Amino acid sequence: MTKVKYYYDPDTLSYRKIEPKKSRKYRNIALFVIASALFGFMGLMLLLNTNLLNTPRELALQREVNNFELRFELLNRKMDQMEQVLANIEDRDNNIYRLYFEANPIPEEQRRAGFGGVNRYKDLEGFNNSDMIIATTRRMEIIQKEMVIQSKSLDEITKLAAEKEELLAAIPAIQPINNDNLTRMASGYGWRSDPFTKARKMHWGMDFTAPRGTPVYASGNGTVSRADNNASGYGKHIRIDHGYGYMSLYAHLSKYNVRRGQQVKRGDLIGFVGSTGRSEAPHLHYEVWKDGDRINPINFYYGSLTAEEFDNMLIRANQENQSLD
Repeated sequence: MTKVKYYYDPDTLSYRKIEPKKSRKYRNIALFVIASALFGFMGLMLLLNTNLLNTPRELALQREVNNFELRFELLNRKMDQMEQVLANIEDRDNNIYRLYFEANPIPEEQRRAGFGGVNRYKDLEGFNNSDMIIATTRRMEIIQKEMVIQSKSLDEITKLAAEKEELLAAIPAIQPINNDNLTRMASGYGWRSDPFTKARKMHWGMDFTAPRGTPVYASGNGTVSRADNNASGYGKHIRIDHGYGYMSLYAHLSKYNVRRGQQVKRGDLIGFVGSTGRSEAPHLHYEVWKDGDRINPINFYYGSLTAEEFDNMLIRANQENQSLD
């Protein structure tokens, strides 16, 4: 209710009502409307910046944003696990696999090398969550690169393993005559008495005494490079090229069971014991060559002899007696 104001009129000696001017009335109304509009606008801005007055679409978008933030957090946790697993694989790769196959470890700076050059994440800038999106994307790309490097390393290890398997199969690793057929190991590698001249000379192989016709077996995988009687003193003999610098020789045979160029595997029957060439009695003269040099064959019987049998052979092989060729 509007207050009614009065003033004292000395002429009439009475109080008269003050009538407000129309201009002031209109001004007051205008001020009230402006103030109401101003406070209304400020209240609207305040409400628009809170969740009290969001539209259904805005609320749905906010839920999607919250969901994406949760998914990014879960993704980062999974990447933490992936990095731990990958680090374990890399450690085993460098310190076990590559060490075993005599391959150089992959340098840490090569595994952890970043991405240089232009800004790869420019399209991801300018958003409310750009820092989180860029950091997650960078981590994913680094993990992807590390996985590619590790995958290539494992491919290399697989190849080295296959080559290692071939090497182990190729090395002359068994006795060329079965123990059941062996009369005795007549002479070993080293200085021995020549059966014909009685002079002391180097004996470059091992002599296995066995009856004529006793089977002779390939001591490792390889290719028959010679099967002839054209080498002085060896008589009928066979040479097998095992690759990796290894070659084995089987001399004084009675006959062959293979031909030149034939592929053989460890344990294949290749010939039979005889006494051809410069030989005093039926036996097999067996040699192992590595990179063109003759080496002691006794170091290559781990594939066919027990520890006790090997010890007995080692004792006999070291006896400086007379060879049979």
